[in-house]
Amino acid sequence: MANDRRDSRALEPELIRDPMAKAEAEARNGLRQYDAGIQAVQTALERGAFKLRVSLILALHREALAGISMYAGNFRPAGVEIKGSKHEPPGAHLVPEHIEEMCDYVNEHWDASTPIHLASYIMWRLNWIHPFADGNGRTSRILSYVVLSIRAGAVLPGTPTIPDQIVDNRNPYFEALDAADTAWKEKRIDLSRMEELLAGLLAQQLASFYEAASGRMP
Repeated sequence: MANDRRDSRALEPELIRDPMAKAEAEARNGLRQYDAGIQAVQTALERGAFKLRVSLILALHREALAGISMYAGNFRPAGVEIKGSKHEPPGAHLVPEHIEEMCDYVNEHWDASTPIHLASYIMWRLNWIHPFADGNGRTSRILSYVVLSIRAGAVLPGTPTIPDQIVDNRNPYFEALDAADTAWKEKRIDLSRMEELLAGLLAQQLASFYEAASGRMP
């Protein structure tokens, strides 16, 4: 795929019209969203328990779009198209139900599934639902990372992180999403491409930590 971005926008007034100012706001919000995600991980690890809730998803989205979108922290009010993708997200009226089902899947499979599987499911399913007017990719990546970290039992060391690696090279991520979409059309959940991608990115993140600690690559 030649295009390395997939932008989705619902019709809404621009809160920031200047492209440079908007890019700066998105960068600031990206750091805030990451910090909020790590805080959620630390809180869950301290409590020794976690349930995926709609409130966490909305809170992470709010951090990413605060001051940029009037729908920050809220589900989209209408339909949305994804430029560069053949997938047509469900109608806005179905979003809350689909999000609840996604949370149920994660919570019900928490003990029996691997951290990589649960993270892959969220990465795909949140993108499939596309619940927001903007910021779906950003929110899916941080939420996936949060669940991966909590299920793995640690704030994962190393940089760049999995979300940052995806942003640096989006095409494998898009291809994994497309593969999962194709399986879903056949009424199957097949996340093998996404699981392979996230496992490889996790290995790179942890290898960078090993290198920083030991002075050599594993």
